[in-house]
Amino acid sequence: MIIPVRCFTCGKVVGSAFPAFVERTRQGEDPRQVLDALGLKRYCCRRMILSHAELIDEVLPFG
Repeated sequence: MIIPVRCFTCGKVVGSAFPAFVERTRQGEDPRQVLDALGLKRYCCRRMILSHAELIDEVLPFG
């Protein structure tokens, strides 16, 4: 629902990189290069960003 603040596996902060990732990939940049530029080198941290589904807008009316 909301991007986790830290990576579940290694504990690195990944939540602050998500808005920049979304903005840059919507502009047409390659996701691999964006993740590298944001400093997300480990595959566990990349997984946190790439597999996140933004569902908060769908759940919010029920709360």
